[in-house]
Amino acid sequence: MWPVGLQRLPSIGQRRYLQLIHQKTTQSITHAKVHHQTSLRRMAAIQPTPNGDPDGITADAQEMPYTFIDIGSNLGDPVFRGEYHGKQAHPDDFEQILTRARSAGVVKQILTGDCLNGSKEVRELARKYEGLYATVGCHPCRANEFEAGAKSDSPAEVDRSAKEYLEALDQLIAEDQASGQSRVVAVGECGLDYDRLSHCSKEIQLRYFPPQLELATKYKLPLFLHSRTSEAHVDFVRIIRAHEARHTAEELLPARKKGVVHSFTGTIEEMKELVDLGFSIGINGCSLKTEDNLEVVKAVPLDRLMLETDCPWCEIRPSHASHRFLSELPLKHAFSPPAIKKEKHQVADEKMVKGRNEPCTIGQVAWVVSKLKGIPLAEVTQSAWKNSVDMFPLL
Repeated sequence: MWPVGLQRLPSIGQRRYLQLIHQKTTQSITHAKVHHQTSLRRMAAIQPTPNGDPDGITADAQEMPYTFIDIGSNLGDPVFRGEYHGKQAHPDDFEQILTRARSAGVVKQILTGDCLNGSKEVRELARKYEGLYATVGCHPCRANEFEAGAKSDSPAEVDRSAKEYLEALDQLIAEDQASGQSRVVAVGECGLDYDRLSHCSKEIQLRYFPPQLELATKYKLPLFLHSRTSEAHVDFVRIIRAHEARHTAEELLPARKKGVVHSFTGTIEEMKELVDLGFSIGINGCSLKTEDNLEVVKAVPLDRLMLETDCPWCEIRPSHASHRFLSELPLKHAFSPPAIKKEKHQVADEKMVKGRNEPCTIGQVAWVVSKLKGIPLAEVTQSAWKNSVDMFPLL
């Protein structure tokens, strides 16, 4: 006897109904298997690698028509482990962040060292995960750390602390280069930031920027640079020119390989001066806030352009002048995944966290650049890729 529910079926017929049920079930199982296999491929793409092989581009990443190097990613920040202001807001979703990055074509990332401990952390992440690299240096807003080890205010004690801090940065680079598995691609993030002098005084920033330039020259590494405000730009250029004047051409890296001024928000004139000095320009969402910013990005030579997210910050926000271009953003599922509030976030959601930028959004930056320059997205991504691998040979 047919079950009561099937006895009441209309003209479709009972046997035909069961055939359809079987067909739908089979399709669902097949779809689940494909989804599971895809998930396994994605997870395989982010598994820790014992030898740090930088050349592996997974099948999952190859499905994306564009490939990216995020030259400025802060994956060492605790928010990428679910921790905000010292409190755990949601489960650690680091692996899912890397999965989303790969799905968006981000096959390599340079993790920014913002201080001594931060540099150690990102170097360890780079040694553990395929496609990740690191910088070693001290951000201008954290330059106070050079003197934090002083036991008194005496000049001798302050000098001792600064010397030990600098030697520790030096040792970190030396150990990396001697390891046979080098993952440090630049010295930085270093430079000047006069927009946030509450974090660190101008005097201290000026004192500890030059020694980091010497580190880069010593180890023949490019620079990952930070310059914020026009006043800082003047001192920034002066210090770099003075550094170069102290060294021979053979001791210095050639133009186009010297380094990148990342998260650029300066004027067209400042950008041109940096390019003339031999530096490249890193563009992220903070570089695309205002109409003036957009004019600057439009003027950046394509052969000096690099792409970054500076995540977890510097996303393109609705208030930004560049946001209007995102209405036509291609591949939104990859470049702009759905997001959920951190309090409601679970790893199983496979969603971004609202207000926490991720490497996967780099396609948004590239898209805006392509619209500003009036060229295909592929031309932007290919140029940025070439510029990055030319400057950072380890990539």
